[in-house]
Amino acid sequence: MSFKVLVPDAHLRDLDVEKGVSGDTIEYLVYDETDPAAIPDAVWAACDAVLIWHRMRLSEDVVAKLKACRFIVRVGVGFDNVDTLACSARGIPVANVPNYGTTEVADHALAMLLHLTRGLGTYEARLKSDPVAGFVAENVPVVRRLRKSVFGAIGMGRIGTAVSRRAAAFDMHVVYFDPYLPDGHELGLGFERVRSLDALLGKADVVSLHVPLSARTRKMMAAEQFAAMKPGAIFINIARGGLYDIDALHDALRSGHVAAAGLDVLPEEPPVSNPKLIEAWHANADWLAGRLLVTPHAAFYSDAAYEDMRTFSAEILMDYLVSGNLRNNVNPGWDSKAV
Repeated sequence: MSFKVLVPDAHLRDLDVEKGVSGDTIEYLVYDETDPAAIPDAVWAACDAVLIWHRMRLSEDVVAKLKACRFIVRVGVGFDNVDTLACSARGIPVANVPNYGTTEVADHALAMLLHLTRGLGTYEARLKSDPVAGFVAENVPVVRRLRKSVFGAIGMGRIGTAVSRRAAAFDMHVVYFDPYLPDGHELGLGFERVRSLDALLGKADVVSLHVPLSARTRKMMAAEQFAAMKPGAIFINIARGGLYDIDALHDALRSGHVAAAGLDVLPEEPPVSNPKLIEAWHANADWLAGRLLVTPHAAFYSDAAYEDMRTFSAEILMDYLVSGNLRNNVNPGWDSKAV
């Protein structure tokens, strides 16, 4: 028996990795689109499953086209581009791929922190401008000692834990806030746990986000929260762009209350309509020099992570379509809400 699996927004047209897992069991219907309307309704209606990346949104009206679909797999961790409520209403389980790229994302977060706190961008720019006059160590915006400073992790899942372990290896004191973990969780980690976001913001010299994007977490870091951070603290976000108010971050950086920020994610990706913070960064504004680091949602990336992500996606598909074994389900209750 074979299955038709629609890949509507293929990041790569080459599906050799996926085919290496599924063989002839799956026929992949591959498109490279961002607009669901560019794919014929008949294709949506005929597919047995959808393997979706991050470039297209499966909204309620698109899910309604899935007449034969039994399963949706998000090729990646975040699944905010899939309307999971609409999927549940139609009895379609949704899964993600949480077990790839954790080490890369954790390394990226610490690389951003080190880049800022060791002044690497400033030193390089000075030396490129003038190798003689620029050969000085002093007067760099954010250079500081990390040892004994407080690393505040918001969220202590896989990535939050991996990042925090790395911060602890630099002799930082780790504090975390995660209301969804059971009492005593902190004892197994040996990290300090606080019971509110405000408590963490008031303690941390570095604030790092490690939570999924949802209605509950959207813009969880807004003007009030940036104001609650310790003066001179650093903000790191390698999670999701919707978790913070970028204009509020601009204001907090402009005032000097927040010393620096490392951003791998932006509210709009790519930033076609540049917010004022990105405009200032792009224009090399003097007040922002050495205080903002931006990367293109690349924290997850390495050749090994990419292969893992694609391999695990195909394995999750095969497990469910062939064996009925549902892994990494992100819309529990889907089987009780079908109409």
